[in-house]
Amino acid sequence: MEQWRRLVAEYETGLGNLITPPGEAPAPGGDRGAWLAATLPALDLALGAVSALCRAAGRAGARGPLTERGPDPARVAASFASDRLLRLDGRPVDGFAPLSGFFRTADGWVRTHANYPHHRTRLLRLLDLHDGADREELAARLAGTSGAALEDDAARAGAIVARVRTPEEWRASGPGDAARGGPLVRVRRREHVAEHVLSPGSRERVPELAHVRPMERTWSRPLEGVRVLDLTRVIAGPVATRALAQLGADVLRVDPPVPAEIRWQHLDTGQSKRSALLDLHDAGDRRHAQELLDGADVLVTGYRPGALDRFGLRPPPGIVRARVSAWGDDGPWAGRRGFDSIVQAASGIALLESADGRTPGALPAQALDHATGYLLAAGVVDALAARARDGHGSDVTAALARTAVWLLDAGGRDPEHPAPAVPGPGATVSHGHRPCVTTARPALPRADDHRAPAHPWGSDHATW
Repeated sequence: MEQWRRLVAEYETGLGNLITPPGEAPAPGGDRGAWLAATLPALDLALGAVSALCRAAGRAGARGPLTERGPDPARVAASFASDRLLRLDGRPVDGFAPLSGFFRTADGWVRTHANYPHHRTRLLRLLDLHDGADREELAARLAGTSGAALEDDAARAGAIVARVRTPEEWRASGPGDAARGGPLVRVRRREHVAEHVLSPGSRERVPELAHVRPMERTWSRPLEGVRVLDLTRVIAGPVATRALAQLGADVLRVDPPVPAEIRWQHLDTGQSKRSALLDLHDAGDRRHAQELLDGADVLVTGYRPGALDRFGLRPPPGIVRARVSAWGDDGPWAGRRGFDSIVQAASGIALLESADGRTPGALPAQALDHATGYLLAAGVVDALAARARDGHGSDVTAALARTAVWLLDAGGRDPEHPAPAVPGPGATVSHGHRPCVTTARPALPRADDHRAPAHPWGSDHATW
């Protein structure tokens, strides 16, 4: 059995009795070539994640091209490497800021992530560097620093730094051990009577099905009529909600006005969604956010545990609550920040992908992010299909570190792999004039374009 089929089977087994028994997985079309070529089976991970979503869509009622054949490897590879194909007025974008990347330390290597201004500021303050410090100054400071100590110090300061480990070191660590537990996507059904907060000091016991709205399914769009409130950033969460939008859902992404989202990143993953701004520190905006939440069928977040509670937001009974995280809900790193590149470094992937056996490397795409996004979307689709049958909501969770475990354990490594191939011009589509945005076509089978190009960030009204 191919690795990507094993991933689909593992996903479906982990859902337990939420779904019907799987049939034979469809075979992907196209020549795999060197797309997403790496030491680890990155293309198998990508095909398996997209296939899991296609099969979930079939269980939710989809028919036609979405379920009749597997995803095309070239299209999937292009979608996963979309940041490398993205063009704004014909110009490529730089995926990482100057202070993001690998740096030598006194005891090995670390990887930093400073794409957002606040993460950059916290990193510089942690290392007692001035605000205008460049990459060379950062490298000089890190060269005399203990990476092991810096990793923990950064977590306490809200900065993003991971020590580069071997796979064996990661497995033996507390967070590595925690990442190995549980399924790729965890779906917990809420079959109890929920307690709904109506006002401060008052509570009412209501069944889960009280807030369930009917789905207006079609064969090509099984999520027609579903409202998805998207409170995610960066890649995994936006990829998940973009996939739900491609399946027909009405997706409203809501961001705080500060910090602003990275422009190119939003244009690369914001297709088929609306984008609005609300400041949850403002009482009026919090009430508005609660109204949106009360009208939603799905809530997708990328926040750390407890973030919504701190603002007093209460998801209504019957809603499907989905959350993506870097490290998972358990273990010593459950509350830490993280990104795909950081998980690759900490888990041992970076050393396995080294070009010379000494300097850390990386997968040819943010494959953990994209795969986890599609897997989370598959879990949401299955949870919605179950809710349509009995009215009960579910909690759906996925983590980049758990996806990394699958990739590390998959087998089929190819240390002599060729250089990753670049999909041809047929893998991209262009829209707009100011700027003209060229992005990868959707990964879902036979979807030649997204339902709509990404709206400018924050340009829509926060309303259903």
